[in-house]
Amino acid sequence: MLFIFEAMKLTVIIPVYNEIATLPQILQRVNAQPFDSEIIIVDDYSTDGTREYIQTLPSNKYKKLYHSRNMGKGAAIRTAQPHVQGDIVIIQDADLEYQPEDFQELIKPIVVGHAEVVYGTRFLGAHRVFYFWHYVGNKVLSFITNILYNTILSDMECGYKVFKRDVFKQIKINSNGFDLEPELTAKIFKQGLRVVEIPITYYGRSYSDGKKISWRDFFPAVWTLIKYRFVD
Repeated sequence: MLFIFEAMKLTVIIPVYNEIATLPQILQRVNAQPFDSEIIIVDDYSTDGTREYIQTLPSNKYKKLYHSRNMGKGAAIRTAQPHVQGDIVIIQDADLEYQPEDFQELIKPIVVGHAEVVYGTRFLGAHRVFYFWHYVGNKVLSFITNILYNTILSDMECGYKVFKRDVFKQIKINSNGFDLEPELTAKIFKQGLRVVEIPITYYGRSYSDGKKISWRDFFPAVWTLIKYRFVD
């Protein structure tokens, strides 16, 4: 199986906002994976030294893109979209919640032709015990997704989403913030794409660790799911 992986080029998009404490380790772990990888870093106007650190990275190894103001995760992924050249695209958050060691399992369904999109799921693999109300919110959002789009997704909000390049590049991303996840989900299922879920290892951060998403993001996510059910 490894020889098949070696024939594929992987694009890893890393949206970054104030992650100087974790970005060096994430880059080290991404680079340790046994793939021909294109790494695109999008700095969303960090102010904690992250941007200055990115500027020191070798340009022959990383594509480095910068926002002139803080715009959000969705905007960072949209900025990266035209620059993607790999056969498979994976979104990797810059914190330590998601583990690059899961790459091989995540991309396998696409490599062997079983899927066009792969979602990680935090609820079926090893995970740090995290906030109850986050769990409830995620389950409610996944339930709404399944009703609206007639599917059985277990973790719509999971940050690990993997795409075939042509699928990823043709999705028009409008969201700027964390409503990126429901927008992508809505557009993926409206197209009838083949989606596979893979258990991942997840170590959720606390707010004291720098976690950014909160209950305030729940209602925009619900609205996004409903809106894109009926409009493009």
